[in-house]
Order: sequence, then structure tokens, then C-alpha cells
Amino acid sequence: MNQPAVESIVDGAAVSRSLEAARPPDDARLQDLLDKARACAGLERDEVAELMLVEQPAQTEALFAAAAEVKQRIYGNRVVLFAPLYVSNECVGNCLYCAFRVSNRELRRKTLTPDEISQEVRWLIDHGYKRLLLVFGDHPKNSVEHMIEAVEAVYATHEGPGEIRRVNVNAAPLSYEDFCRLKPAGIGTFQVFQETYHRPTYERAHGMGPKADYQWRLTVWDRCIPAGIDDTGLGVLYGLYDWRWDTLALLEHAAYLDRTYGVGPHTISVPRIEPAFMAPWGKTPPAPVSDDQFRRIIAIIRLAVPYTGMILSTRETPEMRRECLRLGISQISAGSRTSPGGYSEIDKDEFEEAQFQVGDHRSLDEIMRDLCHLGYLPSFCTACYRSGRTGQDFMELAKPGTIHHFCLPNALLTFKEYLLDYASPETRAVGELVIQHHLELIEGENLRRQTEAKLRELEAGERDLYY
Repeated sequence: MNQPAVESIVDGAAVSRSLEAARPPDDARLQDLLDKARACAGLERDEVAELMLVEQPAQTEALFAAAAEVKQRIYGNRVVLFAPLYVSNECVGNCLYCAFRVSNRELRRKTLTPDEISQEVRWLIDHGYKRLLLVFGDHPKNSVEHMIEAVEAVYATHEGPGEIRRVNVNAAPLSYEDFCRLKPAGIGTFQVFQETYHRPTYERAHGMGPKADYQWRLTVWDRCIPAGIDDTGLGVLYGLYDWRWDTLALLEHAAYLDRTYGVGPHTISVPRIEPAFMAPWGKTPPAPVSDDQFRRIIAIIRLAVPYTGMILSTRETPEMRRECLRLGISQISAGSRTSPGGYSEIDKDEFEEAQFQVGDHRSLDEIMRDLCHLGYLPSFCTACYRSGRTGQDFMELAKPGTIHHFCLPNALLTFKEYLLDYASPETRAVGELVIQHHLELIEGENLRRQTEAKLRELEAGERDLYY
């Protein structure tokens, strides 16, 4: 397949012009921008550039309040949880911010076999997980054949009443032919982060290996979506280049997908560079992003692409994750280990095999209980993926906000399963209160009664109920 020109996807010169022309909005202009965003219609590039210059405390609070309102309208109090499962830390790239870089001779290398993947999955199922993200290093061992084997190993593993119901993949870009081969394995979202859209910085950070090819990475979705995998995951690694420039470029990429394929990104991830074993930029990022800037990034993305799920990893501290949930985050990882075998091999030195240092070390149950105390509804929902509501079908429900008619009942059902099968007594007690509260929020008496009936079926021993 022909690769589209880089400028047709992200026009770097246009991004720079928007930032140079932007001026801080006065109160009246800010109100106009936020009123438009509250209608969940998104924002244009120049409008986003203006919001990036909001710094006065009162204006910042108005920005955050609008983001919280949009997040609530689309997602309500639901928070989707998952775990990353690192299949391999072998890599031929030399990314300056990553412990997996090929020049790190101190890192213990490992690629999990299907049996070892099953061992990890059994541990995760035993702790209540239903959604996984498989993470692969950029290495010949991590061929599409190995990816398919890994996905099949996850779905084939069962433990007690549990199983994994959705497998997403984070891996190096594939060819169109390989995406066609991966599609029947039944993956959910395929994630590829551009890391930075600023090409000179990208080339400096990725000096060798397949990842050094900026265009091949940028055009990944022009091979992935035509191959039938229409749930895409974008992301920027904040700390590599100016956050304003990279955020605008990220949003340009999202707009390109929507314009070209009628399908915007299913998720956007917002990782910040964290310390990593033998990775020089891990300790000294070229363009550090402060906590205040990070909060604004999340709020602005939420206003600009209200339909897109936003993911926050355990790179961030519990305190920062709590704040970001209010501002726009709708999915979080929990209890993450970022090395191959990190879940079942609990006695090993995690940092010396991990991709980066995590900031939130709490278990899944502790995070679930904290979410409940904060008024959120934890969810392991996989219904859209399993019902075929992906890509354009999902966007037609997500953009106007009507997806919540499915999401709220399904979140209640998956959370109830967790409480029955895996929760600690403390989490179960507060969780039942959360379920009762959110039952009352279901629109329509008939749907509420149906959901109550399904909850009783779960209590009687049924599992895997969804709309």
C-alpha cells in the first residue's frame, strides 16, 4: 500500500503557525470557546491553541470545570480498568527514554512463551482482571505470528469463574498484510504511540531500528484501519518536545483519521517520561511537563475530542490519577507490572527488567475501593467490542453521548461480578453502595428493571451478562 504524505496527516508548519498566532483569550472569548466545547462538538486547531495559553487561576478553573462537565456527560462516573501484560522486553530500537533500548546491556531480556503468558494470565484472572493490554518490544521475535499466539494464549486461559474478555495490543507498526493476519485473532484496540510528532526530536530520540522510520510509524493507521482493525489508540510521550506543539499535532492526527476513515481514535494515552533503568532521558527529559501543565493537557484533549477514551497509566501517582479522573481520564491501568513475567514472578527485581518506573503501586482491589470512595463506578465492560460496536459503529454512539445507555448498565454488571468473585470484604461493602446509587441513574424504568434482574442473575451464579 502507498503511504500518504506526512503533511497530509500532520502539517507541522500549520501547527507552528497556530501556536505563533494564538493569543490568550479574554474572559468573553474563553466563555465562547468553553460553550462550544460543552456542546461536545470538539474544537479546531486554532481554538485549542488559544486554550493552551490560559494560565490565570480563574480561567484555569473555568477550563477544568468545562472539561469535567464534558467528561461527565459522555462517560458519567464510569472508570474502565485494565492491566498491561508485557510479553517481551527484547528490542532492536535504541529509544533514549526506554529501558528496553538495545544498548542497555544490563537489562535481563525475556520473551514469554505461550505457556508463560498463560501463567501470567492465570494470576491476573485470579485477581479479577477482565481486560488486558499485551505489550511487545520491537524485535524479530515479536512477529505477527508470535502476537497471534499470545492473543490466542490469553483467550484460551481460564481460571475458576474468570477469563479475559478483551485483549488490546501495543506493538510496533505492522504491514497491511500482517494486520490482515492479526485481525481474526480477535484483538480490541491496536495502540501505536507516535511518542513525539516533532520530526527532528523524533529522529534524535529514535536513532536506530525500525522505529527510526518516522513516516512508517505515522502512517500505521493507513494500513491498520483498511485491514479491518478500526479501534485505534494514539498517544504522545510527554517530555520529549514542547507539550503544546505535540498536543496540537496529536489532535491533527485524530482529525485526519476522522476525516479520512470516519473513525477517530478509540483511545488517546498521555504518558509522561518516567525514570527507566539505563535510559538517559528517563531522568532528564528534554522538555519536562509540570503537574500543572499535565492537568491542562488532559482537560484540553477532553474538550477537543470528547468522544475519545483517555488512558492514564500507573506512571502517575495516586494523587495525580485522582485529579485527572475528574478532568477527562476514562480508563486507567491498575496494579501494573512493566516487565515480562512481572505478575507471577513476584520476588524478582522489577526495576531491572521493567520498561519504566511506576508511580502508583496499589493493587487492583485497593484502586477499586478508592474509586468507590471517590464516587466512581469501576468497570470491566467489553460489551461493545464483543457485540461488534467498534470503529464507526462505536463513534456513531460515542459522539452524541448516547453510548452511556449501554455503558452504565454494563459497568454495573461487570463491577458486580468483581464484587462477587474477587473483592475484599471492605471493597465489597462500599461497592454495593456504589451499585445501588448508580442503578438510580439509569435512564428509563424498563432498562433499570432489566439491569436489576441481571444483577440478581449474577448473584444466583450466572456470569458474563451484558447488553
